[in-house]
Amino acid sequence: MTQTPSDALRPNIVLVMADDLGYGELGCYGSDKVSTPRLDQMAREGMRFTQAYSGNTLCAPARCTLMTGQHTGHCLVRANIEIPLRPKDKTIGEILKNAGYSTAIIGKWGLGKEGSTGVPNKKGFDFFYGVLTHMQAHNYFPDFVYRNEEHEATRNELEKENVAKVKVDYFPDLMTVEANKYFERAKDGPPFFLYLPYTLPHVNNEQDADHQNEIPSLGIYENKPWTHANKGHAAMITYLDTAVGHLIDKLKEQGLDKNTLVIFTADNGPLIVGGVDPVFFKSSGELRGYKRDLYEGGMRVPMIAWWPGHVPGGVVSDRPNAFWDLMPTFAVLAGSNEAMETDGVSIAPDLMGKSNAQPPKLMYWEVHEGGFKQAARVGDWKAILHRDTGKLELFDLATDVREQHDLAKDKADVAAQMRAYISEARTPPVPGTTPNNE
Repeated sequence: MTQTPSDALRPNIVLVMADDLGYGELGCYGSDKVSTPRLDQMAREGMRFTQAYSGNTLCAPARCTLMTGQHTGHCLVRANIEIPLRPKDKTIGEILKNAGYSTAIIGKWGLGKEGSTGVPNKKGFDFFYGVLTHMQAHNYFPDFVYRNEEHEATRNELEKENVAKVKVDYFPDLMTVEANKYFERAKDGPPFFLYLPYTLPHVNNEQDADHQNEIPSLGIYENKPWTHANKGHAAMITYLDTAVGHLIDKLKEQGLDKNTLVIFTADNGPLIVGGVDPVFFKSSGELRGYKRDLYEGGMRVPMIAWWPGHVPGGVVSDRPNAFWDLMPTFAVLAGSNEAMETDGVSIAPDLMGKSNAQPPKLMYWEVHEGGFKQAARVGDWKAILHRDTGKLELFDLATDVREQHDLAKDKADVAAQMRAYISEARTPPVPGTTPNNE
């Protein structure tokens, strides 16, 4: 049945995204090292997904899949390169704005430099506060942020690019304060979509090893017998957890919580540089791999949905979904019938605790850093194709979530079908958008 605006729930939508947060780094996903009481509470009061995927194993392409609803076989940005979205690249912001929503992004954008066609205000967002490029986002104490397309000075001063010598305004704090102000402004207006891509807990090691993972306070980790990098990493995650708690509290204070869907997720798996030890933290949980890998640990991410009275509490969903499913999901919730080219399907029924008649579509990923590799998931079958050697690995995720047993030889017919799926899922990239134009 076609959904109409009068049938739609039309909630406010708040999408919070962490940066380089591992699948296993929240308490509700099994961490015994990092304290995340507010996200754990959010999971108890809402729905926690165990098979949610980012759109990629790296930052820029992941954000492109999220914004455009297309996997990396079809979207513009397929590698970690600064490429601006084009006018024809329709975004979630544009879909929801056209549906009558007020739209905003507060945080890290990464899909268009200053003056380009890809800045948020040209891609469906009424309001933007934050940083545009990935390199700008590495500095937790920037000397300016963007308010829409204008520079707004902070009280920080730089020593050199991405390194501050005067550190007063912590970027995640600026984000949270601005988000709370947005809630105050938006409470009496039309429904809103607020996208909050935080930079936590992404490592920043441009200064030196003693100043990486910059955080105003190490808090409860100050006296842990850990390395400085590990203490900083844990503190960053707990700091993000506290920020999410502030957002939830503000929604309640403004009377917005009963009509606001909040989704928390992350852009890819955990990073293995900067001195942080992902083995110590069990950052990928029981999964294999990290950021830049096409194994599950590089792409499977936490995802929690919270909406009192609508999303059932204490539910764990094993429905596979990926970033490109969020565009059609939000469109359905908003009552939009706008045409869109998406590789996703709506998971709105799942969020409401109902049966979903639409099964997941084929999932496809590709990565270009460290050699060109492709991956696909169909049902419980997962395949990874190494293009330099032609080797295909095949895993049955129903029985082997750790991806320890390559079944490509034993299941040659399935392997051949998955190889065909991978080939069919991809259109050639725009020239210049991948390292070697693969």
